[in-house]
Amino acid sequence: MFRIGVLVSGGGTNLQAIIDRIEDGYLKDCEIVSVVSSKEGVFALERAKKHGIPALCMARKSFADTDAYSNALAEHFKSQNVDLIVLAGFLTVLSENFIKEFENKIINVHPSLIPSFCGKGFYGLIPHEEALKYGVKVTGATVHFVNGEVDGGKIILQKAVYVQEDDTPEVLQARVMKEAEHIILPEAVKLLSQAKTN
Repeated sequence: MFRIGVLVSGGGTNLQAIIDRIEDGYLKDCEIVSVVSSKEGVFALERAKKHGIPALCMARKSFADTDAYSNALAEHFKSQNVDLIVLAGFLTVLSENFIKEFENKIINVHPSLIPSFCGKGFYGLIPHEEALKYGVKVTGATVHFVNGEVDGGKIILQKAVYVQEDDTPEVLQARVMKEAEHIILPEAVKLLSQAKTN
């Protein structure tokens, strides 16, 4: 089995997209072995529990700094023997050591077509607000490997989404999730799981 760990900070819709594709057989021989949240009481933890997936909260605020937090996460994922770590709306920066420890084994989904509207501070609604402010006609989502630079790792997949005249940031965010993020994140997991098993 291809063992996946998922890091979350909120509602967990991207986590749900992976769960759905495991359950419908698209992601063969893949299992989510652990979901870890950086915040207490988020709905992503409920989603995991509902599907019988081990889930826990390791609150960022319980640790002195990024290094201490990242070290605790690294120990946890090593104990779970994960093949891949997916950042699914995870809003905490990970240490350089963590990234080195799991080199080419951490992926993130970002709500824009990198290199547009990305980097430090571009999360949540902000990439969508900026896309609308700039007046782009096409936006989308990107799945990329995580390296030491925010949103700077090698691109795995991208999918474009058209911007509509009357879009608000919230409407655009929902469309990008549905038409891009929820499609290409499981696709990227599939590519990586096949590469490991071949």
